[in-house]
Amino acid sequence: MESDSIPQDFVNLDEFAAPTALPSVRARILAFLAIIIASFCGGLLGFSLTSLQFNPENGIWLLFGGIIGSLVAAPGVAVVVVLVLRAMAEWSDQASARTRSSRRKK
Repeated sequence: MESDSIPQDFVNLDEFAAPTALPSVRARILAFLAIIIASFCGGLLGFSLTSLQFNPENGIWLLFGGIIGSLVAAPGVAVVVVLVLRAMAEWSDQASARTRSSRRKK
């Protein structure tokens, strides 16, 4: 039937759609894992530095050192991760804009 065919004046809406700034799922998972690993490493560093200052029987101070180290490391890495994800979105946006403009020139 004629109704199943695409009309000649059909406009492809993909060419006019605004590019999304959302990073890929893989990038978001890697970013989350980076923050978790940094938090773990910060906790180990805090624990190690605190264990150098206090005796092992002062376990509460070792715990506080680990928690503070973890709480300091995670936000620092989170800031870097957000900046990297935004830069990736900007690069893909510029690449898609170049692709769209090259299609229009043809």
